[in-house]
Amino acid sequence: MMDARRLAAAEKVQLKVGYLRLTDSAPLIVAQERGYYEKYGLQVNLQREVSWANLRDKLVIGELDAAQMLAPLPLATTLGVGGMRADMITGLALSLNGNAVTVSPGLSAGIAAHGGDASSSARSTALGLGEYLRSQPQKSQLTFASAHSFSCHTFLLQLWLRAGGIDPQRDVRIIVLPPEQMVDSLSRGVIDGFCVGEPWNSMAVQSGLGTVQATGYQIWNNAIEKVLGVTQQWHQHHPGAHLRLRLALMEACSWLAEPEHRDQCAHMLAQSCYLDIPVEILRPSLSGQFVLAKGGPALDMPHFHVFGRFQAGFPWRSDGEWLMQQAGELLGKSLSQEHIKSLVQQTYRTDLYREAARHLDLASPAGDYKPFNQHRQAWEMEPGMELGPDMQLCP
Repeated sequence: MMDARRLAAAEKVQLKVGYLRLTDSAPLIVAQERGYYEKYGLQVNLQREVSWANLRDKLVIGELDAAQMLAPLPLATTLGVGGMRADMITGLALSLNGNAVTVSPGLSAGIAAHGGDASSSARSTALGLGEYLRSQPQKSQLTFASAHSFSCHTFLLQLWLRAGGIDPQRDVRIIVLPPEQMVDSLSRGVIDGFCVGEPWNSMAVQSGLGTVQATGYQIWNNAIEKVLGVTQQWHQHHPGAHLRLRLALMEACSWLAEPEHRDQCAHMLAQSCYLDIPVEILRPSLSGQFVLAKGGPALDMPHFHVFGRFQAGFPWRSDGEWLMQQAGELLGKSLSQEHIKSLVQQTYRTDLYREAARHLDLASPAGDYKPFNQHRQAWEMEPGMELGPDMQLCP
């Protein structure tokens, strides 16, 4: 075990760390419940926020020291997208996967009537949705919701739609809603479907208000999802505190990598001081026994959430560059490859991950880039270093 006394002193001991009411906030909560923050000399106040924009704004103005963030959000904030600009960095990814596309029962029936089978594949339901849309005599536009314009939710939703021959910019409408508003908006008919992180898909399923058509893992195997974000300025003034925070969270992710710990985690998250959501709704995605429709069977999806396996914590710059290419499409302008590479190198700090990994005696990749859309099974990138499948759903 690492001796925290050998680390540089923390410049600030009492930290405010933001998170959203999502199952993949687990590393932050587990670190609190298992005493990892305390182990590294930190007193962390976990502050629950209602939306990604709200969390980002508080981080930029200094009301938060650090935060769980959508993987593209540090990049978008550094660009100044969304009205707030600050140089942001991440030295640690917190999770892979964790999202799903859920639609109303009526739309689900329409997809199924045109051959879409959610238990078969994400491509099946995407094609079913495409056929359903083309069969409608009146081309009423469907509305989908995502948690943020510049989020993996939006990018995964677009990949799924394109796989069905649907133009995300023309054939449907995509709006932004906070995760907590998704299920209610679906029940009231404000939206026809959404792409969001757990537990909101399971909430819709168990209440009979929606059915899952595709999981994030099915759309892009082991896609980066959440990261630990801080401003560059905060890191420069608090490098010791930042290192200790990353170490605590990396220990939490390692603990979460063991399947036998997931049920215990569900009970931690369920507490009123954290997510305040019943264990029964949190358990399906954490256990990997995921249910797509009310009364349906639990399907074996062991990688629905990945926290510690497959080098999940490493902030791959190849992931960052792909995310920025998708963001460029939404911005309606082409970002040069040189601009993208420079921005990602500034924001995705692989050196900070390696620094923490050395202290924990954990292996870390020698390079900053990995291939994707090449492996259908787990594979060895370097001797003894296993990465997961990395296939994307393509049109």
